[in-house]
Amino acid sequence: MPLYRQRDVAEIEAILNEILNTASPPVGRCRLLSSGINPAHALDIAEDISGHQECLGCGNCIDICPFLFREPSRREKTEQRSSMALESVVGEDCDRCAACVLVCPQVDTTIKNYIVNRRMVEVMSRLEQRIGDESEPDLDLFLEEAINPA
Repeated sequence: MPLYRQRDVAEIEAILNEILNTASPPVGRCRLLSSGINPAHALDIAEDISGHQECLGCGNCIDICPFLFREPSRREKTEQRSSMALESVVGEDCDRCAACVLVCPQVDTTIKNYIVNRRMVEVMSRLEQRIGDESEPDLDLFLEEAINPA
């Protein structure tokens, strides 16, 4: 689990924006900007891995990805539940919604707060522009199903 204390986002803002603007799931790169597992991590780990940012393989990013929800056949390409698997099956088709970053237990709260407070307006407006676009029929269907559940 990342450290609880907040980091000064100004230290990483330029690279964070570059990562979030890339057409690929950002969770792995955001995790690398984080401080890593702290000594108070809930897992019982025999070795000292403080400061490491490895993916835990929890699958939260796979489970939350709206693109994979719309195209579940892509999940069948791998049984892995890691951020690397997410990047390989989604690739440049990423919605850039940053949901994967928000659910990752390895990403610092500084980065999550930055996304929620400064980037969500951009994400929502970008997705809103795609609703109704004939080249994005799956997004329309996804939205319709979310509003009117069966």
